Amino acid sequence: MIDTSRVAPLRNPLLIAAFEGWNDAGEAASDLVAHLVDVWDAEVLGELDADAYYDFQVNRPRVSGLAGERTIEWRTTRVHIARPHLLPRDVVLVQGIEPSFRWHAFLEELLGVAAQLGVSDVLTLGALLADSPHTRPIPVSATAEASRDQARFGVSGGTYEGPTGIVGVLADAAHRAGLGSVSLWAAVPHYAGHTPSPKATLAILSRAEDLFDITIPRGDLEESARAWERGVEEVAQSDGDMAEYVRALEEQQDTTELPEASGDAIAKEFERYLRRRDDGNDAPQG
Repeated sequence: MIDTSRVAPLRNPLLIAAFEGWNDAGEAASDLVAHLVDVWDAEVLGELDADAYYDFQVNRPRVSGLAGERTIEWRTTRVHIARPHLLPRDVVLVQGIEPSFRWHAFLEELLGVAAQLGVSDVLTLGALLADSPHTRPIPVSATAEASRDQARFGVSGGTYEGPTGIVGVLADAAHRAGLGSVSLWAAVPHYAGHTPSPKATLAILSRAEDLFDITIPRGDLEESARAWERGVEEVAQSDGDMAEYVRALEEQQDTTELPEASGDAIAKEFERYLRRRDDGNDAPQG
């Protein structure tokens, strides 16, 4: 069990969660939580008992330490606490792996920790493989189950039907527990989704900023996103069939999507730029 008894009171905490595995194409969602742990200098509160939730033949432990003492890391779900001084609220960061079994107990324990910390809102992150070109902005969908959250965040209700993962189940459990609950999903190009996709991570980050009217340090994400796009472009252009396929995806997206260069969108982006400049976004926030 995670002990929260010694945690100083948090400021209206927001919980942000992402899980490796089925919900995490291009590692876009889990990499964002790792990024937030880093730039906000988050502290580890504790971890869930790995033996209770994971099959280690599926999520095998990792050996590390090339020189000196070698250690084994047992993979699990960890909870961090961040107190960014430039944000109006504190953040609980959940970084883990989709559990192998006992999902109900997993959710009960995780939401129990959230309740003890006074969490009021839950933001779940995911990423899926989709027919989207790497040369265009990564689409990020935002949904909420409760009508009050749809109105509050300006998002729609989910329309997906079919198998779901721990991200969808956690979002539903948070909603049923009376918490604010909203989900963000990035659509990662399927032909480039089997390696980390910092462009998709950056897209989720930007959408989260819009939802909660906050500014998040970019660190080196923007440069990594540009490097990723250049690398995928080089691979695509070296293969005639792939290059033609990407062009078809570009044409399809350009003709079916409305341009986002509305007055409101431009103003919002400019405001975000000003906040990052004023906040000294290149420096980590504690």
